[in-house]
Amino acid sequence: MKRRKLIRHLEQHGCYLLREGKKHTVYYNPINNMISTIPRHTEIVNKLARKICKDLDIPPP
Repeated sequence: MKRRKLIRHLEQHGCYLLREGKKHTVYYNPINNMISTIPRHTEIVNKLARKICKDLDIPPP
């Protein structure tokens, strides 16, 4: 899946950008106080996208 699509999905479920790193972007879910990193690749493997959603406790895309 495209990185931009995953970020849009995270933001629709209440997550927001915590900080930018050199190789990763860190997103935060304030509802349950969970954090996950997203790599800076244009394509993100579906298995990794599901893991990021699970880390943030939101439904998978």
